[in-house]
Amino acid sequence: MAEIQCFGVIGAGQMGRGIAEVAAKSGLAVILLDASEELAAGGRERIERTLAKQQEKGRLEAGQPEVILARIRAAGDYAALECCDLVVEAATEEFSVKQKIFEAADAAMKPGALLASNTSSISLTKLAAVTKRPEQVVGMHFMNPVPRMKLVEIVRALQTSDETYDTVCAVATKMGKTLVTTKDMPGFIVNRMLIPFLNEACFALQEGLGTAEDIDTAGKLGLNHPMGPFELADLIGLDTVLYIAEVLQREFGDDKYRPPAILRNYVAAGWLGRKSGRGFYRYDARGKRT
Repeated sequence: MAEIQCFGVIGAGQMGRGIAEVAAKSGLAVILLDASEELAAGGRERIERTLAKQQEKGRLEAGQPEVILARIRAAGDYAALECCDLVVEAATEEFSVKQKIFEAADAAMKPGALLASNTSSISLTKLAAVTKRPEQVVGMHFMNPVPRMKLVEIVRALQTSDETYDTVCAVATKMGKTLVTTKDMPGFIVNRMLIPFLNEACFALQEGLGTAEDIDTAGKLGLNHPMGPFELADLIGLDTVLYIAEVLQREFGDDKYRPPAILRNYVAAGWLGRKSGRGFYRYDARGKRT
């Protein structure tokens, strides 16, 4: 089993930052890559603020944020991935985008290095096929927010070798995560269950069954969920929810995954949730509900 010392993350958005943070906390050297070094540096600064808040709340000891942050290097060029033993892509949930990233990363990475995707719905077998290292490709689907959520879905492409699988399982465990293994099927385990639930909540709201607040309260107190369906959808991003629902409906041909009109309309309006300041709820610049 390969030893992982340098860990690459492609994408300095919410998911990428979270993955970089937990990787650095586990002692790994991290390369945080984005389309430009400025974007990557901005992601690193966000991690710095997050670590400072954790220290203020007593979750980290004095001096720990500096040690963790020192392990993270921002980069804007794929050449920076040459030193990485494992790279995880955490970009937009769209196959064409991920395909270009996989091709560029594959060309820049050293032979034998592992390439993973944080995709929540896209076929790892298709992504592996665009690389020259298909046996070293695997899915590592972290949950959002990454530092707080314990679960990681390990997705085996048809080409994934046992050594690749064993290595990423060991790394994810080192990060303090609990693992489940899933076949390379649309939506994997979590979103296969989640999307019909979110869709049905949207249909209930669309039909006037209750307000967003009432439906969320029913989900939290009636189903013992920590977040209501609309709070969760706003956190995930409504565009991402819509994309996954469309993938599931197209791949399975089953209308139980069909996206409701209200979800399509919110995305068309640019109301994407916390990241845009408005979804089913409104948010301030810090992502707090107003």
